[in-house]
Amino acid sequence: MAISPPFPPYPPDPGTAAEGVGLRHAHWWQHKWVRYGALIMLLALSGLVILALVREQTGTQGFLVGLGLAVLPVPLLIAAFRWLDRVEPGPWRNLIFAFAWGACAAALIAIVANSFATRWIATSTADPSSADTLGATVIAPVVEESAKAAAVLLVFLFRRRDFTGLVDGVVIAGVTATGFAFTENILYLGTAFGTDQLSGDSGIASVTAATFFVRVIMSPFAHPLFTVLTGIGFGIAALSGEGRRVRRVLLPLGGLLLAMGMHAFWNGSSVLGAWGFFAVYGAFMVPAFGVLTWLVVWTRQRELGTVREELPVYAAAGWITPAEPYALGSMRARLLARKYARQHLGKPAARTVTQYEAYATSLAFLRHRGRLGRAGADFVSRERELLDELWRRKDVARPALEHAARMTAPPVPVTVPPWPVHGMYGHPAPGPFPQPGPGGPGSYGGYGAPGAYGSHGAPGAYGSHGVPGAYGSYGGHPHAAGPTGQPEHAGQPGYAGQPAPVAGPGYTGHTGLPTYPGHTPYG
Repeated sequence: MAISPPFPPYPPDPGTAAEGVGLRHAHWWQHKWVRYGALIMLLALSGLVILALVREQTGTQGFLVGLGLAVLPVPLLIAAFRWLDRVEPGPWRNLIFAFAWGACAAALIAIVANSFATRWIATSTADPSSADTLGATVIAPVVEESAKAAAVLLVFLFRRRDFTGLVDGVVIAGVTATGFAFTENILYLGTAFGTDQLSGDSGIASVTAATFFVRVIMSPFAHPLFTVLTGIGFGIAALSGEGRRVRRVLLPLGGLLLAMGMHAFWNGSSVLGAWGFFAVYGAFMVPAFGVLTWLVVWTRQRELGTVREELPVYAAAGWITPAEPYALGSMRARLLARKYARQHLGKPAARTVTQYEAYATSLAFLRHRGRLGRAGADFVSRERELLDELWRRKDVARPALEHAARMTAPPVPVTVPPWPVHGMYGHPAPGPFPQPGPGGPGSYGGYGAPGAYGSHGAPGAYGSHGVPGAYGSYGGHPHAAGPTGQPEHAGQPGYAGQPAPVAGPGYTGHTGLPTYPGHTPYG
């Protein structure tokens, strides 16, 4: 269970308090529950309408057959996108919204707009076959990709804290497209089943079997592949600084245009005949799928590297242990930590470790953006919020993560000098998790963190003699607490018993690494 922090709660932030007062006097339509209710009603109404339309076109029996066949690839695709999102998993409510939008709202928009446009073209040109071809290669890609992109845009605008990079864009776009393909497959498979009922065909030679093979076996990734390009555009835009507004607009638009182009090329391959279709599939679709998969997996590995690179500064400040950056930067170690917590403390402890991992990852990404000058104006408050969430869960999560670090760390030889070295301040010992160093018992050596301060075997701890630091002032360049547990620099005293935050307001470009009087940050 969550551990209460050993300090009083923060005083209310003036901006938050003023915002709360404003909300009390806001109009009824400005309340959050009203917006949520309106969105749920919109999706539910869209779902009912699309259900009626598909059932009318396929019949009840065709609808049930199409539903049973179309649902088969959905769990696999959702599991794949959730796996990609395991480094910093987003909330399930975002994925549920994305899938519901794709399956209900986007599908309804596509069916209505495509039907209207195709009929208008057929009436204007008096050539139904040309209208169908033009509708499939031009109208459908524009309408469908725009409708699916709307879900990514809504999450990008209204769930900005959950949308921080390329993987987030890929996951939201892919889940939205999975929902859209699910509804579309019901329609196509149900219609094919109705055709077989009229012709009496069955088995492998049936239209249903051919449609199932092409849409579910060969290309279940087609719609996700198209829309992922839009998600990549939004993901790169999320990595841009807030001042680059042109870049944040052009990148999503560029991704959307690429998605439309690939979708049009894929739909147009159907007019090339069977051999042309398979040629486009083998020479274009499969390689494109492989390249995008490699890109996303590579980005996922880079995210783990960011965790390992950014968190050691918080270990040096005393917020986390030196073993945690290594454990949190390894998916295998994270899994072992959750299993360890579940075996020894039960499922609530495993959930606590999962939350700890997510908050620590968000903290690493936040610091990475700040170091690159891309953090928002709320950097300091967000950093403090994430650190507090870690601190509340540390008693449960730390033992599990340290166990995982020991189980997964490669053996590293420890070199000890053959004679005593006098005057050394905590020479760090090598190794990915804490090791005792020459400075004395308790000194930390993982990731080059400082050893014991004080020569000739003084106890090694952050602060002095194991006394935790205190919150210092958030003004200027912060430092860790001194020997008495009080802030080293001028400013209002904080809460005793907790390390000082790492970064100052505005994140002026320095690393925010805390220092100690008379010593460099690392031994």
